Amino acid sequence: MRATGWMDGIRRSSQRARVHHYFAWSLYSFALAEVVLTVALLGRATGDSVWWVVVLLCAALLAHIVLGVLLTRAGLRHYVGGLDRPDRLLVAFCAVTGVIGALTAVGVPAGALPDEGLAVATYVAIYFSGPVMLVLPFGRACALAAAPVPVCAAILFVNGAQAAQQAVVLGTVTGAIALFALTYRASGWTLRVVHRLDEARETEARLAVAEERLRFGRDLHDVLGRNLSVIALKSELAAQLLTRDTAAASGQMAEVQRIARDSQREIRDVVRGYRQADLHTELVGARGVLQAAGIVCAIEELEESSRIGDFGDDAPGSAGPLPAPVQSALGWVVREGTTNVLRHAAAGRCTVRLHRTAEGEAVLEMENDGVPADGPESGGGPEAGGGAEPADGGGGTGLAGLRERVVALGGSLSAGRAGGDTFRLVARVPVRAAE
Repeated sequence: MRATGWMDGIRRSSQRARVHHYFAWSLYSFALAEVVLTVALLGRATGDSVWWVVVLLCAALLAHIVLGVLLTRAGLRHYVGGLDRPDRLLVAFCAVTGVIGALTAVGVPAGALPDEGLAVATYVAIYFSGPVMLVLPFGRACALAAAPVPVCAAILFVNGAQAAQQAVVLGTVTGAIALFALTYRASGWTLRVVHRLDEARETEARLAVAEERLRFGRDLHDVLGRNLSVIALKSELAAQLLTRDTAAASGQMAEVQRIARDSQREIRDVVRGYRQADLHTELVGARGVLQAAGIVCAIEELEESSRIGDFGDDAPGSAGPLPAPVQSALGWVVREGTTNVLRHAAAGRCTVRLHRTAEGEAVLEMENDGVPADGPESGGGPEAGGGAEPADGGGGTGLAGLRERVVALGGSLSAGRAGGDTFRLVARVPVRAAE
C-alpha cells in the first residue's frame, strides 16, 4: 500500500518533479551493480581465503554503495538547486574508495580474495567518477574522477597482467569513467535547465497576472478618475451655493447624481468586459496552457462547424455564428475545465470536442484521463474550482457556477467519470433560446 501511494504521489506530482525523479533514480540504479558484485564476491570466496579480508571488503563495498547514493542525491541538490556542497560526504566517499582499492591490490595477489576482486575494483573506479561530477567544478571533478586509473594500473601490474591486457583494461576503464562522468554531469545539467525553464514559466505567469491587474486598474482609473474629479468639484460648488442660491445648488447636486449614475454604468461595463469569456480565445489558451504542462491537448470540431466558436450557415439548425451569450458560457466551461485538469488530475491527454446537434444545441465536451481511482469524480471534483464569486450573468467560477450560467440559457451541464480514469465534462446550450 505504501509503495502504491508513493507511486501515485509521483504520478500526481508536477512535470518538473517527475523529470527529477526519473533522472535521480536512473543515477541511483548504477549502485545496483556493486550489490551484484558484492554478492558474487561472497559466493566465490573459498575456505582458503582470509575471511576477515573478505568481510572487510564487503563492508567497504556496502558503505561505498550507501555513500554513492547519498552523494548523488546531495550532489543533485547542490548542482541543480544551489545548496551547500556536501564536502563531508565527498571525503568519506573518496576514503572508502581508496580502502577498496588498497584491499583489492593486496588481497587478490596474496590469495585472500577471489579473482572477482579485480572486477570489483574496476567497477568501483568507474562508479566513483559519477557522483564526483555533481559536486565539484568541472576541471577539479575530472581530475579527481581520473585518480582511480593509476590505482587500477597498479593492481593489474601487481597481479602480473600482460602489457596488452593492461592496455585493454585501462583503456576500457578510462572510457567507462568518461562515460559515467558525462552521464552524471549531463543529467545534472538537464535537470538544472528543466528547473530554470519551469521557474521562468512561473515567473511569466506571475508577470501576466500582474500586467492584467495593471491593465484593469488603468481602465478603472480612466473611467472613474475624471468623473470623480468632476463630482468632487461640483459637490464643493454646491456647498458654496447652498447659502446663496438654493436653486443653483440643487442643479449642481442633480448634475452630481447624473455623473454618479453614469460612472456606475461605466464601471459595470468595464467589469462585464473584463469577465467576458471568448470561446475561441479560451480554446486556444487552454491548448497552450495544457501543452505547456505536458498534457497532449486536441481540439476536435465536427463537420457541422467551420471554425472554433463560429459555426457555418450550413450547420443543422444554424442561423450563423453562435450568439455571444452562448460563446461566453462555453468559454467559461473551457476555462474552468482546464483549471480543474491542471489542479486535480494527473492527466496525460485532454480532448475538447465542439459541435452543433440537429436539435440546434451547441455542445462542448472536455475529456481527460488521469483521474485518481479513489478521488472525487471531477477530473477535478464536481465542486472543484474557484468558489462562488459573483459574476455578471450569474454564478461563480466553480462547476456549480458554470451550471448556473448554462442553465440560465436553457442548457445543461454534466460532469462525471466516463470509465476507468477518464473524466468527461459536457455542456449543452440551445442556440435559438439564447438568440
